[in-house]
Amino acid sequence: MKSILKQIIAASKKEEATEAAARQAELNNPHTQDNRRNFFKKTALGGISLAGFMSMSIEDTVAQTTSKVSRASNPSELKITDMRYAVIQGLDRNPIIRIDTNQGIYGLGEVLDFADERYALMLKSRLLGQNPCNVEMLFKTMKQFGANGRQGGGVSGVEMALWDLCGKAYGVPVWQLLGGRYRDKVRLYADTPGDRDISVFREKIRTRMQDQGFTWLKMDLGIQMVAKNAGTTVNTKFWNDAQGQYDMREYMGYGNAKHPFTQIQITDKGLNELAKYVDTIRSVVGYEVPLCADHFGHFDLNNAIRLGKAVEKYRLAWLEDLVAWMYTDQWKTITNALETPTLTGEDIYSKENFKPLIDAQAIDIVHPDLGAAGGILETKKIGDYAEEHGIAMAMHQAGSPVNLMANVHCAAATQGFLALEHHSADVAHWENLVRTTDGRPLITKGFANVPLTAPGLGIELNEEEVKKHLIQTDKSYFRPTPEWNDKRSHDRLWS
Repeated sequence: MKSILKQIIAASKKEEATEAAARQAELNNPHTQDNRRNFFKKTALGGISLAGFMSMSIEDTVAQTTSKVSRASNPSELKITDMRYAVIQGLDRNPIIRIDTNQGIYGLGEVLDFADERYALMLKSRLLGQNPCNVEMLFKTMKQFGANGRQGGGVSGVEMALWDLCGKAYGVPVWQLLGGRYRDKVRLYADTPGDRDISVFREKIRTRMQDQGFTWLKMDLGIQMVAKNAGTTVNTKFWNDAQGQYDMREYMGYGNAKHPFTQIQITDKGLNELAKYVDTIRSVVGYEVPLCADHFGHFDLNNAIRLGKAVEKYRLAWLEDLVAWMYTDQWKTITNALETPTLTGEDIYSKENFKPLIDAQAIDIVHPDLGAAGGILETKKIGDYAEEHGIAMAMHQAGSPVNLMANVHCAAATQGFLALEHHSADVAHWENLVRTTDGRPLITKGFANVPLTAPGLGIELNEEEVKKHLIQTDKSYFRPTPEWNDKRSHDRLWS
C-alpha cells in the first residue's frame, strides 16, 4: 500500500478511536439526556470509517456496508395501512392479497382457488391500524366471517399475509414463529396424468416420477369414467349422465346434490371397469409409490363401501371425499368397513369443524386445505389435534406459489404431516410467479424446500411474470382499496 494511504488510514483510525471514546464517555454520563443517548446508540451502529474501509477484506467490507440495511422493522410500532389484491389466472382464479404497513414492509397471502377476493377485502376495515404481529388476536377478530368451503378463503388468506408480515418484522421464517420445524423439505404429491393410450400414459408417468421426482401420486377414480358405458351405473341419466359434479349452476343439479340424495349406484360391471383402471395405473407406477384416489362422484355410503372393497387389493394410500365431510357417522361406517385409509377435509373451516371427525375416529387421515381451514396456525392446530388422536394429516393445495409456501411452513412445523398436494406440476410459468428470497428453487425433485433463513414466507412476487397472468376480467395490480376502509357493522356475537 502506498505510504500516503498508510498515513491517511493511521490518522483516520486515531481520529475514529478518539471519537468512539468521547461517545462512550457521554453515554456513561448519568446526566446525558435520553434523546442524546439514543442518538449515539444509533450512530454507533452506523457507517464504516475510511480507515476501516481501506484496511478490510472485500468480504468484511460488504458485510459492514450492508449492516445498515433494514432486515427487520420495529415490530411493536407496526401498523396495517392497506389491503390490496391481484387475481392470477391459475386453475381458475387465484386472488393474491397484499397487506401494507406504515414501515414499508408488506405481507402476501392468497384467497382460496375459485373463491372471491372480496372475502378478504371485507375484512380490511377490521384490520386497519392494527399491529399485524398480533396474528392470533386478529384471527379471532376475523374468524366469524369465515365458513366452510370457499367462504373460508378470505380469513385464511389474510392470516397467511399476517404471518408473512410478522416473520419479516422479526427477521425469521414463519415456521420459527410456529415453534420450529420438524423437516427441511416437504414431500409433495401430484396427480397422475391420464391417457387412454397406454404407451403415452407410461411416458407421462415416467416424466412425473423420474424427471419431476414425485414420490407420491393421486388419481381420479369416479363414475364419470364409466357412466357412458352401458350397464355400469344406475340412475345417471336422470342427472344428465352424472357428468356435472362441479357444475353448480343449477341448485337442484347433480353438482349441488349431496351424496345420499342422488340414488346413483355402481353395478358390478362398473366396479370391475374401475378396478381394471386402478390395476393399469398400479402396473405402471408400481407399489413403492403411495397412490391415492379422488373425484368419485356423488353416491351413497353403501356404494362407497362397495367401491372401496373392489380396489382394496391395490393398497391405495387413501380414498378421498367418498361422501360429504359433514356426515361424521357415515364416515365412521365407511372407515370401519374398509382396510384402505379414508380421508376428507379440504372444505372444512376451523379446528372446531374437524373435531367431530377426529373425536369419533371417523376417518384415518385429515386433509385440510390451509386456504380454507383458517390459515397457517389453525391448520397446524388441526394437525396437532389429529396427531394426539393417532390420525395423520395430508394437506390439499391448488393455489399459486404464495399459497404453496404458506403450506410449506405449516407442514414443516407439524409433526404428523404426510404429504402436500401440488396441482400445477405441468404449468410452465407457475414457479416463475415468485422469487425465493434465499435463492433456492421452490421445488426440487418432488419436494418443496423449506426456507431455513429467509424471513416470512421466503418469497416475493415476480411482478413482470404475475402481470402476464392477471385474470382477463380484472387487470388490477395491487391498487389502493379505499372503498373497503369503513367498518359499517357491530360484530360482537353476544349481548
